[in-house]
Amino acid sequence: MAGGLAIALDLDGVLADTRPLWDAWLEDAARRARVELDVPEDREAAAAALDEALGDWRPLLARFAADRAPLWIRPRPDTNAALRRLAGAGARIGVFSDAPRELAEIALAHAGAARQVEVVGTLAVVRRALGEDVVVVGSREQLAGLR
Repeated sequence: MAGGLAIALDLDGVLADTRPLWDAWLEDAARRARVELDVPEDREAAAAALDEALGDWRPLLARFAADRAPLWIRPRPDTNAALRRLAGAGARIGVFSDAPRELAEIALAHAGAARQVEVVGTLAVVRRALGEDVVVVGSREQLAGLR
């Protein structure tokens, strides 16, 4: 039944909670730049505040995340098996998050899920790529229930 199915996975809810890594990076960036970073909780909105406060912050985030992701993000065998099963059956898989793309891609790689994922972005980006009838999956339990 997975053939033709399009799935949009919530990165933080299904594959890897990136929030602790994001928070650690914000703390480290503020310390290193010696600035007070008052960024919104919504990470999409935080990007504009970071552009203003730090300038070209994305390479710094990517380097920090690549170095420290193993502390917070590990593959989940049951989740990865479900992804392989669905992808093998022809499902198209996208991942959405409000995390910056650099962080999302590093999290996917460390979670062991990057190979099965066709598109990464916001939910709107994933829907445009995979179709409006995409099945939105917000938890590992929901993923396990897909056939």
